[in-house]
Amino acid sequence: MAFVQSPPTLGNQYSDDRVLRAWLERTLGTDALANVRPQLERMGALAGGELYAQQLAERELEPQLVQWDAWGRRVDRIELTPLWRRAEDIAAREGLIALPHEAPLGALSRVLQFALVYLFTPSTDVYACPLAMSDGAARTIAASGNRALIERALPRLVSRDPAQFWTSGQWMTEPIGGSDVGLAETEARFTPGEGWRLYGRKYFTSAIASQMALTLARPTNNPPGGKGLAMFYLETRDAEGRPNNLNVDRLKDKLGTRKVPTAELTLNGVPAIPVAELGNGVRAISTVLNITRVWNAVSAVSYMRRGLALAHDFATRRVAFGAPLARKALHADTLAGLQAEFEAAFQLTFFVVELLGRAETGAAGEAQQALLRILTPVAKLTTGRQSVAVLSEVLEAFGGAGYIEDTGLPMLLRDAQVFPIWEGTTNVLSLDTLRAIAPSGLAPWRREIHAILAEAREPQLLALSARLEAAAEAAEAWLAANAGRNEATLEAGARRFALTLGRVTAAALLARQAQWSLEHRKDSAPRAAALRFGAAGVNLLQDFDPALSKLLSA
Repeated sequence: MAFVQSPPTLGNQYSDDRVLRAWLERTLGTDALANVRPQLERMGALAGGELYAQQLAERELEPQLVQWDAWGRRVDRIELTPLWRRAEDIAAREGLIALPHEAPLGALSRVLQFALVYLFTPSTDVYACPLAMSDGAARTIAASGNRALIERALPRLVSRDPAQFWTSGQWMTEPIGGSDVGLAETEARFTPGEGWRLYGRKYFTSAIASQMALTLARPTNNPPGGKGLAMFYLETRDAEGRPNNLNVDRLKDKLGTRKVPTAELTLNGVPAIPVAELGNGVRAISTVLNITRVWNAVSAVSYMRRGLALAHDFATRRVAFGAPLARKALHADTLAGLQAEFEAAFQLTFFVVELLGRAETGAAGEAQQALLRILTPVAKLTTGRQSVAVLSEVLEAFGGAGYIEDTGLPMLLRDAQVFPIWEGTTNVLSLDTLRAIAPSGLAPWRREIHAILAEAREPQLLALSARLEAAAEAAEAWLAANAGRNEATLEAGARRFALTLGRVTAAALLARQAQWSLEHRKDSAPRAAALRFGAAGVNLLQDFDPALSKLLSA
């Protein structure tokens, strides 16, 4: 009988995740973790079982745009995949948006929320996309002081009842401007008796099936640029369920995230409500951006974890040249390097999650708030690039099977490619990092790195700490040498600088976790990850001749 290779399988994605379980034990403490463990185990079982099986079964299904009904009426209805409809139900019942508002763990409620999101995301075809924007919208509306929206929209965004639960879009991108949203041409017109209505074109709107959206538009006669834009709230359907004076022109044909209904829209007088002031819209929507960037980082890390879980399992099943791949030194070494990148990315991302929870509950001082502003773009850009690199290697670890669509593996890499792009490319985020640093300098980051590394005591971790301190000093010196003096050099090196901050921070956090794991769990795997990640390089700030760069980019 011909040989048939057994495919990789997944178990409970919480119980099988050494990295998540150890980090939660250190961060939450044993008593708090015991209280929330049943919910984590329930989500882990779904993620590795029913949801993963359904995801594979629906591999070829995609959302469909139905623009007209049988009688010629414009309906612009989005027909979602069954998995997406199920994911919405689970997200509501498990409180994936509600948790930080219910705050069962106080400042650590974000930790529980994002641990669940991390388990949920890889098995639900990027349903994290509308959830991320809904989370940002809920926090923005809650802080807006707009009683009408607080009473109408917020209870729906944070509802645990699937019949009441709403998700939100975030409509910013227009044909004239992607990251440069200040160029937006959408106009907001006010008519007495009718209120505000929006006119224009939105070129890239994800999660168009959501019931509401926050969007930017320029009130008539407002000045150009970001300060002239205002943030508006709108609902996508009227009371009869018809499109609310908007047309869904088409769905985007994308490389990945194909289960996410991303559309081009024309706004033909959509009724809208200003969320706050009639200006400074880019600043106003920054809360949404910052929260969605954290979701982006958590999603990127979760995809790395999923790819590695499958690759590790496959390595025990695939026999080549007389032994399982897991016993082949080169294959094991390759997976070890990828595991180290993942573990570092996890530590960086969930540290930012901690900071976010502290900032939102008033538990963070000025230094930690400054650190959150710096590390949010850093975590997003660092993990986005790591996810693409790791998942490319993961596919290679399966040989030809990694390139075959019906294994479900290529989808991981295609979807991961969105992480360095959505909510700001690496370059845009690098410049945002420089802006975030400007008010307070690098001092809050530098002090935090020193405090984290002070917890390392094991000899090899101490040696790593010394190298990380040196890299942190080099980053600080590079910034001091160029900020306000060599702006062209500063901008040209912004990506290498931001990635250096990300990798130094990740390595320091991984070293701290490694020390804790040695002492409390007798587990040396995090130490191995820290040493391996540190050996891969953290300081990317080698100088490049600007003249050479100019020649190569001509």
